[in-house]
Amino acid sequence: MKEKNGVKGSVIQHSELFEEAKKYLVGGVNSPVRSFRSVGGDPVFVKCARGSKVLAEDGRKLIDYCMSWGAMLLGHAHPEVLPALRKAVGNGTSYGMPTRLETELAKMIAEAIPSMEQVRLTSSGTEAVMGAIRVARAFTKKNKILKFEGCYHGHADHLLVKAGSGASTLGVPDSEGVPVDFSRNTLVAPYNDLVKTGALLQEHVGDVAAIIVEPVAGNMGVVVPDTDFLKGLRKLCDEQGALLIFDEVITGFRLTYGGAQNYFDVIPDLTCLGKIIGGGMPLGAFGGGRGIMKVLAPLGPAYQAGTLSGNPVAVTAGITTLKCLARSKPYERLASVTRTLCEGIRDAAQKEGVSVQINSLESMFTVFFTEWRVTDYQTASRQDFPAFRKFFHALLQDGVYFAPSAFETNFVSVAHTKKDLQSTLQAVRAAFKKTHDR
Repeated sequence: MKEKNGVKGSVIQHSELFEEAKKYLVGGVNSPVRSFRSVGGDPVFVKCARGSKVLAEDGRKLIDYCMSWGAMLLGHAHPEVLPALRKAVGNGTSYGMPTRLETELAKMIAEAIPSMEQVRLTSSGTEAVMGAIRVARAFTKKNKILKFEGCYHGHADHLLVKAGSGASTLGVPDSEGVPVDFSRNTLVAPYNDLVKTGALLQEHVGDVAAIIVEPVAGNMGVVVPDTDFLKGLRKLCDEQGALLIFDEVITGFRLTYGGAQNYFDVIPDLTCLGKIIGGGMPLGAFGGGRGIMKVLAPLGPAYQAGTLSGNPVAVTAGITTLKCLARSKPYERLASVTRTLCEGIRDAAQKEGVSVQINSLESMFTVFFTEWRVTDYQTASRQDFPAFRKFFHALLQDGVYFAPSAFETNFVSVAHTKKDLQSTLQAVRAAFKKTHDR
């Protein structure tokens, strides 16, 4: 990311790029939350990225806390991942036939997350969740799925019911184009509420195939599970003969080397992965015990397939990323850096008299503009959205890029430095002054 006077190549205003994009891309983007609809203004167009920073097309260098929505735990353009990718591309980009690389990555995942005895690779986290739910239904011979309000599990029809993330950002938690019959098999309970979850299971006793949950919610902002929540879900599933599915697309290999299930010592029946296991390339996975996974084709009657599943380039990025994490063991430092950052944000808000709640766990954090503790989707929805918008744009003006939605998670990477934190906190202090002066 070499530059001259802070700018690499020609400088183009984002408003021009966005207007051109809107002619050919729906809404000018390929994923809705990128459009800045919830914060206003024109989205940032990225020219290149390295380490903790992105270089925008308008010449600004930004400290990035979105990090490709959590995928870039090692940072952008990692010096070990890039050479591995160049070598992989030189060997061919897709075969549609098995490779040793697929087995190598699956073995690494299974060793890190023992509940995933057998794995199926996909090209996205959404596909992984779709596959896991199909396996759960095939294994239990039941129809209904129970999810939690504000948890986003991809854009499959039956899961866009009170979803978080971009659905909440756009004010359409229930998507048009989803047949009513699809949503009838999806039950929704409040996150962190075992009593209502148990009551809902009792109402539909004998017909719930699985409970699916983000073990740490990341798509309504960071919401940490209460002490007994995940263990309570495990118990409820055992009592009801349902499977427990952990959607670890965000948390997989972020809280520790392995899954949130390792971190919290709660073992699900099925696990979905994405983001970090692809090292910045499109890759997902789902898996579980052999006795459950045997219902999946070609061994069993539950069909799932994908032309690019186990793509050799994506798998190479994943293998290299996991090897780096296993060797460097960065988790303690990541947690320390995140704590320092969150404490600095909290202190700055207090000094300016701005009410915020900062939810964080290890290298994940969200700043909620509210005086009330955020424990579920309803409390996350009571925040001061205009204040967040002002805060977001003030940071952006000073070279700091937070996720462009009040319902999203920010991520610290291995590449974030002490200098990055100092610059970020300086921008945060200025942003709170502007928020307070509104």
